[in-house]
Amino acid sequence: MLISTKKLFKKCYGRYAISAVNVFTMEQVLGLFAAADYCGAPFIVQTTPVARNYANAVMLLNMIEAASKIYPNTVYAIHLDHGVENHVFDAIGSKHYTSVMIDASHDDFDTNVARTKKVVEYAHKSGVSVEAELGVLSGVEDDISIEENYAKYTNPDHVVKFVALTNCDSLAIAVGTSHGAYKFSREQGLKFDILKKIQKSLPEFPLVLHGGSAVNSDEIKSINLHGGKLFEGAKGVDDGQLKEAIKYGICKVNIATDTRLIWARVHREFFAKHPGKFDPIIPGNIYIEEQKKFLIKKFELLGAIDKVKEYHQEQTI
Repeated sequence: MLISTKKLFKKCYGRYAISAVNVFTMEQVLGLFAAADYCGAPFIVQTTPVARNYANAVMLLNMIEAASKIYPNTVYAIHLDHGVENHVFDAIGSKHYTSVMIDASHDDFDTNVARTKKVVEYAHKSGVSVEAELGVLSGVEDDISIEENYAKYTNPDHVVKFVALTNCDSLAIAVGTSHGAYKFSREQGLKFDILKKIQKSLPEFPLVLHGGSAVNSDEIKSINLHGGKLFEGAKGVDDGQLKEAIKYGICKVNIATDTRLIWARVHREFFAKHPGKFDPIIPGNIYIEEQKKFLIKKFELLGAIDKVKEYHQEQTI
């Protein structure tokens, strides 16, 4: 069942968080839907502009629709992640997306407001929710490349004005996470002092955590053991901090790096152990199962197991 992120956030606020998983390939789409179906967790399918260019938006969206038919009991939203105006307007026009993100976070406050407001006004005419961003995350992922020195935490004093001026439906905030596999090379975690102030200023308003991957060190070690050269000091978001953040309004947690690391680990291991093999189906099936197992654990961590019942019950009332 395809629904809006607004409905998801209204039900989950303060109780559990929704995993927003970036997908590029058929295997990722199938692994995501299979995991959600198995444990009854609502979720968000995210596509980035890079993913839409890679697979072609028509192909990508039809794979998602096909997966929803294979797993008809799933409850999900489709979201455009990190879009600018041309991406956003195209996504809204496709009639597939229930949510879009306009990323004007690198602009000054007034420019961010103006760009976001324009997208919100256009999107709301089609019943599409809008995620905005205030604050800048560091890291490298897709076409995002921001050095840590240029990252900016979200200013709690600005959030009320920003939401009031833009009428956005959710807000991605910078409170200590980072994009990509390199993440933190030093001791760092979520800035709960900032998060608490933001929630106090915006009670009941859905907040979004980008860069929510854990970056499992065992995945990186295995990748490097089988020919990779990833930095082994990388560190993602601690599970305990992720659970704690839900109490303070985090409704949506973005996940991309972890599933990419699993893809790299599975394929490097397989072809290193089976150098005579070249069939993509075998490692492809392994990856689907590995992604499924990982996401079930993530749904459990975020408290979303069996929550689809709430949405199906609402439909029958």
